[in-house]
Parts: sequence; structure tokens; C-alpha cells
Amino acid sequence: MRRIGGLGGKRVKLAETVTFGGSGLDRAAAQRGEVDALLRAVTSRTIVLWRGKPLVLDPDGDAQVLRLPLDHPALHMAEEAPIFLGIEEGGAAIFAQDISSWHPIGAEDAAIDAFADRSRQQHPELPDALFVELRMVMSALSSRDAELVATALALFNWHRSHGFCARCGAPSHVVQAGWQRNCDSCGAYHFPRTDPVVIMLITRGNQVLMGRSPGWPEGMYSLLAGFVEPGETIEAAVRREVWEEAAVKVGVVQYVASQPWAFPNSLMMGCAGEALSEEITIDPNEIEDACWFSREEIMQAFAGRHPHLKPAREGAIAHFMLRNWLADRMD
Repeated sequence: MRRIGGLGGKRVKLAETVTFGGSGLDRAAAQRGEVDALLRAVTSRTIVLWRGKPLVLDPDGDAQVLRLPLDHPALHMAEEAPIFLGIEEGGAAIFAQDISSWHPIGAEDAAIDAFADRSRQQHPELPDALFVELRMVMSALSSRDAELVATALALFNWHRSHGFCARCGAPSHVVQAGWQRNCDSCGAYHFPRTDPVVIMLITRGNQVLMGRSPGWPEGMYSLLAGFVEPGETIEAAVRREVWEEAAVKVGVVQYVASQPWAFPNSLMMGCAGEALSEEITIDPNEIEDACWFSREEIMQAFAGRHPHLKPAREGAIAHFMLRNWLADRMD
């Protein structure tokens, strides 16, 4: 079998262990239209978000997303009905609620809106838990907690940006326990949007192609990525994006793994590709820089010993693919 830059053309082992995927949550779609009984059940629980941050116990240790009863006093700040996420083991329904209307004392927008938000907020009704930026804890969460938060965050993001009908412009309203919006004016139905994105590990011999966007922290590089366009295959999107961003031609492309990425509403489709050319010419409108890094340099970065390259963010699919490329883990 022809090898692709150390991936061997085979699927990486444990592809569904990538963060935010593979927990086996029963989404119970058939019950979305009739959730009143679940909302009244004493066993039902909800996770809570504030400005996109999940409520987490022990974020610096064994991080766990806190589940609250639906009548908890902190939830009086929720302005919308709970979103039904599914049924957990044991039959308990799990929901999500957003209390972004709460205004914690001392919260600074500059910190919350930063690329890496390390600020934390504590609700007075919840002294044992903290609202923490998801990127800061995503690699520490269980697969179930990660999937629940990613699903809730993506749905809340969609509702915030789709309050009006895309067909006629009239206000739409939420139905199906948060999984649909209907327009009474023209009768249109709208469903949560997920944008397909390709992210690609492009190799040439012992090297991997990486780039950085303007505004990223110093030393941060990642695999090239871009949106799939209408009428385009995944493989074609990989080749087009790499050519547009770095002017590198790509030959064989193979799928590796996928990751729901709720920042804000994407499905990252990880691919491995073989570069047919090496010279790089970046498009400054697309990226700030791109360059080839050797396997040894990536190993140094992962170990924290590279002089200027930082490791890919743990929990992101770029980190997942790079680590598997280094380890040559295949089926």
C-alpha cells in the first residue's frame, strides 16, 4: 500500500477518540417534539453555559461538567427554554441552558474575548463550580462531557445568529426542543447549521506543512484548513485550500478523522495529503505564514523544547493528527 507521509494510507487507530466525538450519546430525536414529561422528571438534569463557557467542577484537575436539576435557583437567569441534548445511561434526560444574562462582578470583556480566555467566573448560587473557557479544559473532559458541551454550544451559537427567517426575514421561533426554528409568516422550517471544514496534514517526505493566521499567539502554527465550497468534494477542497494558501500542489488525499468544532459551528474533516511540490508562496489575505517543519521539530514542539514553535493545542484535531503522524499509529 502506498504510504502518505507516514500515515500509510490507512485510517488512524481510534479515530473517534478525537475530542468532542465518540461518546455514544443517545440523542433521542424522536422525543424532541414531546419533552414536557422529561422536563418535569426529577431525574432530568441540565448542563449550564455562560457566554459560551461550561460550568465545570475542578477545572484544574479531574474536570467534570456539572449537571444541575432543572429547578436549580441559578437557572432563573435563563431567558430561553432548555435545549434537549439526549438520554444518558440509566434513562436520565440531559438538557442545556444558557444564563448569559447573568452579569458577574468584576468580569472583564477584554479577558473574555481574548484568543485564550483564562478568566473564570463563579456564580453565587454555585460555589463549587466555575465557568471556564472550553478550550482551556476540552482535553481534560470525558468524551461524554465534551460531546454535550460541544453540542450545546453549537446550538446556542446557531440560535443567536438565526433569529429571523432566511426566506422572508420575519422572526422565527424555537421548536423541537431547540433543534428547529419555524417561521409562522411564510411557513419555512430551519435546522441547525454545521459548516464543513477540511483540515489537512500535508506531508512531503519527513516534513509537514503548517501555517498561522494573523493575530495568533507568537509561535503558534497549525495544519492548514478551510471551508468546503458548494459542489466540491472533500478531496478537491483539500487541494484547493492548500494551493490558495501556500501554492503547494497536493496529490493523493485520504480521510483520517472528523471533529465537531463548536467555534462556532463547524465539522472539521481531517485528511492526509501528499505534496507534489515544495516551494511555498503564501497568500497574505489567507494566512500570515506557512512553512515546512520536520518530524523532529514537531517532536521538539510537543516536548516543549522547540525554540519558537509551540505545540498544537491539545484537544484540537490538528494535535490529534500530528501526534498520530509522529507515532505512525495505524489500523
